[in-house]
Amino acid sequence: MSVSETREKLLETALTLIWQSNYSIVGVNEICKQAGVTKGAFYHHFESKASLFCEATAYYWQVIKKDLDTIFSPVNSPLVQLENLIQFLFQAKLSDDSVRGCPFFNAGAQIGTDDAKVIEALKNLSQTAITYNLALIKSLDAGGYMERSGDMEQQARLMYHFIHGVMSYAYVQPDVETIKKDLPEGLYRLLGIKQMYWYSTSPTWEAVPSVQQERA
Repeated sequence: MSVSETREKLLETALTLIWQSNYSIVGVNEICKQAGVTKGAFYHHFESKASLFCEATAYYWQVIKKDLDTIFSPVNSPLVQLENLIQFLFQAKLSDDSVRGCPFFNAGAQIGTDDAKVIEALKNLSQTAITYNLALIKSLDAGGYMERSGDMEQQARLMYHFIHGVMSYAYVQPDVETIKKDLPEGLYRLLGIKQMYWYSTSPTWEAVPSVQQERA
């Protein structure tokens, strides 16, 4: 592999292993073994596992950013954008018989607070997601789809908490059909979507290679 291919392989392998296991358990030796590279090659690119993890968050963001920009495209109504988000969560985080969730949200629940660089990377990633949520909420409110207006920044945070809370619950109760029923209705209720708009439109977003690669 070329230098750039080796680096990308390490990032992809870290994502896969952290998703399948957890940050604390996955070590440099296992990452190197699965990536098919030497420890020397690893330390040529990254000074530590924490450094790899931090760069993997940026890599992960680039993988899904194209999808999110399509999901929240202003060419769609705010209600369609919401349905696109729900569709994305179904396809990227769930399958017919398993729950994947977000590797970095999962890792955040597993690591210690002394991993300052990792915690900062996780904060940045979660804040980016919350920013997307806030833009959606503002559009829904401006479009008259919501029963009430409140603290929109808080709603954006609650939306983030709810989505990942549902995924965490799904690990304990892996009933995908129930999750697919609860997730949209929970979002409608949390956001105060007028009931006439519940399930009233269909998503326009379809999976593209980035999501399919996540699920590979």
